[in-house]
Amino acid sequence: MDLVWREEDGARLAATLWRAGPGRRTISSAMLGGGIGGTSWVLNAQVAGTYSRTDPVAHLGELAASHGLEGPGVGMLTAASVDRTMRRDDQGVHVSATVGLRVPTWAASPEGAPDPELAPIHGNALPAPRPGTINIVVAVPVALSDAALVNAVVTATEAKTQALLEAGFPCTGTASDAICVSAPVNGEEEPFAGPRSTWGSRIARAVHAAVRAGALDYAEQLRASERRL
Repeated sequence: MDLVWREEDGARLAATLWRAGPGRRTISSAMLGGGIGGTSWVLNAQVAGTYSRTDPVAHLGELAASHGLEGPGVGMLTAASVDRTMRRDDQGVHVSATVGLRVPTWAASPEGAPDPELAPIHGNALPAPRPGTINIVVAVPVALSDAALVNAVVTATEAKTQALLEAGFPCTGTASDAICVSAPVNGEEEPFAGPRSTWGSRIARAVHAAVRAGALDYAEQLRASERRL
């Protein structure tokens, strides 16, 4: 996975780029390349906290083209600091996570409650690094059935929430989190990826470790920002 940079909106912004190549398929909630399908690359691009484009899918396509990416791929955006991506491994499972917690959010909230995720970043009590979103990329070395791919997303999400609570953030994530789980096409398919299955447990541990490290790092960034005020 490569770390690449670009100038945009008056800022120097990072992105992680995984040129996975052919022979893999993913399940993803990403705006570009979401769903289940073949994938040869995964892009997680940082945007400015004041991001206001209304065509993020087209924007991701432009970014992919700028890096020479062709064929099907997955593209995600985040205002979190991509250069602080946390990477963790567990017995063949590789995970990278960008963790921003500008607006820690419980998944279930009362109907009609205002969405703090829409609040402008400028004017907050704290300046950067307030932008949020948790994007997670999981790569496993074994083929997964469709059901196991879905199961892997659930397992990773549960591990993410566990990590956030342990790091002191009372939330299940943010309202704009995205995930991508990638597995090879060839080979005997694993039927399960729950947290007590062989590969699900490895996914859970790697995601937990990456997100917890990212959440603790984000908390330290907030403390440093407060000390500067």
